[in-house]
Amino acid sequence: MIIVLQKEATAIQLDDIVNRIKRYGLEPHVIVGVARTVIGLVGDKNGLEPSYFEGLPGVEKAVPIMAPYKLTSRDAKVEDSIIQIGDVIIGGDQIVYLAGPCAIESREQITETAYAVRAAGASILRGGAFKPRTSPYSFQGLGEQGLEYLAEAGQAAGMPTISEVINPSDVELVSQYVDILQIGARNMQNFSLLRQVGHAHKPVMLKRGLSATIEEWLMAAEYIMSEGNYQVVLCERGIRTFETATRNTLDVGAIALARQLTHLPVIADPSHATGRSELVVPVGCAAIAAGAQGVMVEVHPNPDTALSDGAQSLTPSQFAEMIVACERIAGAVASDTADDWRKRNVG
Repeated sequence: MIIVLQKEATAIQLDDIVNRIKRYGLEPHVIVGVARTVIGLVGDKNGLEPSYFEGLPGVEKAVPIMAPYKLTSRDAKVEDSIIQIGDVIIGGDQIVYLAGPCAIESREQITETAYAVRAAGASILRGGAFKPRTSPYSFQGLGEQGLEYLAEAGQAAGMPTISEVINPSDVELVSQYVDILQIGARNMQNFSLLRQVGHAHKPVMLKRGLSATIEEWLMAAEYIMSEGNYQVVLCERGIRTFETATRNTLDVGAIALARQLTHLPVIADPSHATGRSELVVPVGCAAIAAGAQGVMVEVHPNPDTALSDGAQSLTPSQFAEMIVACERIAGAVASDTADDWRKRNVG
């Protein structure tokens, strides 16, 4: 259930409503939007009727939400959420590009990559320090030293940074070095980790699990938001299907549907979706055409020598060409204004 406040509702009225919600044993989540402010109710609402709140001073209406995800739903917030990190905006009308190597290998490698992707048009520097690999014998990352190199490179190039956190006990450590915490596909339903990043005061990028449904993906985001962290970005990175020609199968339809179901920003990872560098550009363009508000791309100065995922990594020059192609698609899609898109797809 959500409680929609009247536009002229006062702070005192809001406090009174919040206190009443708590007396029912529920957790109130105040979501401030451009058009309206709503309060999401989280907890056991068995037997609780909208009439318990309708008629209270400052309340416009109380609306049951049928979807199991409450805080992520468009019912809770009609307009798109905007995640801002410094001067970088995720979720706006401009496509955001996150780029960098799958794994941080050295200070020189991540610094060279940072300057290169920045010059090409990237806004956020990515790099893996803790690498969950299929094989225990593969390169597992540099750990905290890698995070130090990433932070140095990001600061030098003037870019916010993102890196994956794997264990709940590492959230505090990773948060000291990066601007965005990444939850990888293998950890999408690591609920202890989701709750821990929910307590962090950092934006979180949540990748869809290898075999997760869209509802499970949104429910994972709900875990994070229910702990008080509303700065969540969703990332479609391909799901596992019968197809073996590509590493995964990018679910383009999921991008379009997620844009309808949730107010959270949605981006795509064409590198992991395809596993093949020659497919990254066309698949990235397809994701943008479907409504993705950004792309996350693996870029390496020399993919042939990469310690992780070289086959799906672009060179800096290829990445620059990708941005040109993506911007052309974004420009074509932009002719259909955001307001028109919402009216047609959201209602």
